[in-house]
Amino acid sequence: MGYRVAIVGATGNVGREFLNILAERNFPADDVVALASSRSVGKEVSFGEKTTLKVHDLEKFDFKGVDIVLSSPGAKVSAVHSPRAAKAGAVVIDNTSHFRMDPDVPLVVPEVNAHALAGWTKKGIIANPNCSTMQMVVALKPLHDAAVIKRVVVSTYQSTSGAGKDAMDELFGQTRAIYVNDPVAPEKFTKQIAFNVIPHIDVFMDDGSTKEEWKMVVETKKILDPRIKVTATCVRVPVFIGHAEAVNLELERPLDETEARAILGKAPGVVVIDRREPGGYITPVEVAGEDPVYVSRIRTDPTVENGLNLWIVSDNLRKGAALNAVQIAEALIKGQHLKAAA
Repeated sequence: MGYRVAIVGATGNVGREFLNILAERNFPADDVVALASSRSVGKEVSFGEKTTLKVHDLEKFDFKGVDIVLSSPGAKVSAVHSPRAAKAGAVVIDNTSHFRMDPDVPLVVPEVNAHALAGWTKKGIIANPNCSTMQMVVALKPLHDAAVIKRVVVSTYQSTSGAGKDAMDELFGQTRAIYVNDPVAPEKFTKQIAFNVIPHIDVFMDDGSTKEEWKMVVETKKILDPRIKVTATCVRVPVFIGHAEAVNLELERPLDETEARAILGKAPGVVVIDRREPGGYITPVEVAGEDPVYVSRIRTDPTVENGLNLWIVSDNLRKGAALNAVQIAEALIKGQHLKAAA
């Protein structure tokens, strides 16, 4: 017998990806319930190739009897309903930012810190990291184990899907408008996104960084090692799906590029494509629909002691959100953190 699974935010980008991945991976679910706001009640969402699910009202839904909740409805909604689901006895895997820095909520990437799953019983909630943090720590973990990372300098190139469907639509609409000479009016973004880049994701903080940049700093410390120093510049780019990152590392011990390439080539969840020739690297358009974190452009940085440069790319809707959540659920089952389904 399988588990009863509820998808909160089932009509959103990540919610739909939850459903796709559960079906693709043959997750042991006997019953899957799609939940969203009242305005989406009665709509249908796909679950696998042959099944559709009708959306139910999140506000009215009774979570009693649900084993696992995969949640991505936005932080404010999650703040209300994730604790409600946990109180009813479900384990909630939450993709929003609301619980990530709660000391009683594990922040987990299974390839990096699966041991932290044991702490889920404190509140019944496990947090999914921010998409840009997640792909970075998957690549950094094996290097940190080998040579200890002291400092990370990262610049991100984040796709519009990270800001939701409306943001993707804005990129499409602006691109079309430019080609037909129509006016371009930013709505979701602060400036034109088509044929442009915007060094601003989330709100600004007192120190001049954005909240997205802050997330990368504090989440990396919580997941990987609190001693690591991190500085980030997060940029929105005119891409539909797939985040890329240029990462510079300063290590405690020497690790040359050949060793780094070999270590990453054996790391779980990582694929190295790094040929020093035109096209011998991975770009966001190539990772859409793919599960791994891809690493290219591995090279020594001679300007700092024990320096290393990486180019990291991943599908932000899959590994950066939905896939990681499903992998957490799988790890809970494998590690017998959840009781066997009745």
